[in-house]
Amino acid sequence: MEQIVHNIKGKAGFIIDMDGVIYHGNKLLPGVVEFLSWLEKSGKKYLFLTNSSERTPKELHEKMERLGINVEEDHFYTSALATAGFLSSQKPNGSVYIIGDAGLIHALYSVGYSINNVNPDYVVVGDTHQYNFENIQTAVNLVLKGARLIGTNSDVSGPVENGIAPSTKALIAPIELATGKKAYFVGKPNPLMMRIARRMLGLRTEEVIVIGDRMDTDVRCGLESEIDTLLVLSGITKREDIDKYPYRPQYVLNGIIDLV
Repeated sequence: MEQIVHNIKGKAGFIIDMDGVIYHGNKLLPGVVEFLSWLEKSGKKYLFLTNSSERTPKELHEKMERLGINVEEDHFYTSALATAGFLSSQKPNGSVYIIGDAGLIHALYSVGYSINNVNPDYVVVGDTHQYNFENIQTAVNLVLKGARLIGTNSDVSGPVENGIAPSTKALIAPIELATGKKAYFVGKPNPLMMRIARRMLGLRTEEVIVIGDRMDTDVRCGLESEIDTLLVLSGITKREDIDKYPYRPQYVLNGIIDLV
């Protein structure tokens, strides 16, 4: 254990998932305050990389403040920002029909996209509480008319205080089934998002480690980006689940608390 912790702490940069690693819902996980304090004191570079598209970096900053941690906005990169960047590179100043919350809407507006529920270039689905039959029906018909279907992330579920909640892949499934069209997912495990995060840190691949709670997104994304991975068992993936996958993380710990 001591050698594992030493190896992990020897990295210059940390790409850290949030749900299941830092908190569950509005409950901070053990050891997080001490670990983030160590990152700051040690001069380590770090970026919170979350597949959740609901909140803007400002809102994530404010949430962390409410939990007793002060982290500046430029330490957050979300699947909403990655999706906006991807669409802007594919079709600058396009139009979109959104099923999602403020983080996704703001990200797409910020790259010059407009909202369009008649003939958009894309239908984009993200994590949201604003989910109903009417917007699914609208999305289905827009995709059938030619709009391309995009998901901010491919998580089926995510951890919350009282269990799990459906995530984007589950929410987008009815649109895929009704149209026969498959969505393209921008967030983890798509290595595109991880590579952007590493470039934001300004570090080489071997200097960085990914900390996450999911084998199917965090660990897979790290491996496909050739970045070392630490799986923590404080979120979705349990120890007995690891052998179900044909790949393994470099390191496994119970949670962030094991690093402090």
